[in-house]
Amino acid sequence: MTRLQERSSLVRLPSYGVQDSHSSSNKYKSILLRKWRFESRYSTHQSATPTSTIGKARIVESVGEGVVDIKEGDHVVPIFNGECGHCVYCKSEKTNLCEGFRVAPFKTVMENDRKTRFSTRDGQPIYHFLNTSTFSEYTVLDWACVVKIDPEAPLKQMTLLSCGVSTGLGAAWNTANVQAGSTVAIFGLGAVGLAVAEGARSRRASRIIGVDINPDKFVKGQAKGVTDFINPKDLDKSVHEKIMEMTGKGVDYSFECAGNVDVLREAFLSTHDGWGLTVILGIHATPRMLPLHPMDFFEGRKIVASVFGDFKGKTQLPQFARDSMRGVVNLDGFITHELPFDQINEAIQLLVDGKSLRCLLNL
Repeated sequence: MTRLQERSSLVRLPSYGVQDSHSSSNKYKSILLRKWRFESRYSTHQSATPTSTIGKARIVESVGEGVVDIKEGDHVVPIFNGECGHCVYCKSEKTNLCEGFRVAPFKTVMENDRKTRFSTRDGQPIYHFLNTSTFSEYTVLDWACVVKIDPEAPLKQMTLLSCGVSTGLGAAWNTANVQAGSTVAIFGLGAVGLAVAEGARSRRASRIIGVDINPDKFVKGQAKGVTDFINPKDLDKSVHEKIMEMTGKGVDYSFECAGNVDVLREAFLSTHDGWGLTVILGIHATPRMLPLHPMDFFEGRKIVASVFGDFKGKTQLPQFARDSMRGVVNLDGFITHELPFDQINEAIQLLVDGKSLRCLLNL
């Protein structure tokens, strides 16, 4: 790694994260982080594949020139969808994207000089990933991608806020704005899907239907508020037909957490005509397009995607951390395993087998 540049900081990482997804001005500042452990999660429904993203919490060891909102000793959470606070996007209440620091899977360099901070021993560049590059002992982040949290917050649980839990719970709170007494269907009960369930439960939804091909997920789902479980393998009809049968007219909100366009269609058709809303949370890696006809939307159903649960990271995530400390949301149960780092393959297999939501790996 190159030496610290201006507007950068050295940070100690009590935890390190990997999770699957279904990645000349004070505007440019960076934070250097050191991590100790990583975590993983896997969501099962149809065919999801684990890919690396992030989820970790850290402690600032030193702060470079130009960093004004973070100081030595602060507890922080890195985020892949940053917030500079100055651009037209950050100033808008309509989006949580940022002009310079939004999630960008193909962005491989730092924002300020378009260079990397890592290299191999023979000088070849090692490129950055998802604004965080956390799968290493040290990493450099732009200041907009580091969130200061309450020092009393348990760092192990705070690793959940970097992606999956914030994405799912925020989708229920911010994107859909689930109302008390409403009905919800969640397609895919991995960490993101169960976070949606926790968000809907905390908003007092009357019925939360979980859909997954792994029957073991219903036990985990019940703890997060899931009231009904559907295994598509057990049906002789489509899932949306089953949900219509269960609810009469469909659910008020559906959440697609599988990254599968066929599942997305089922989620869309499961919603109530006139006002049903479907939120896309799964990562769709295939080139397939939406299997929906434009006329499908004339019955009043809507569909929208959610990035990071529509949380503005630096502005709103600290309050989310405080809410979790006060018991407004329940983060217990999302971290299901903890293993030494040299058992990383075993941890990944737990995810693939649908036996683990998050696995902390100690370095």
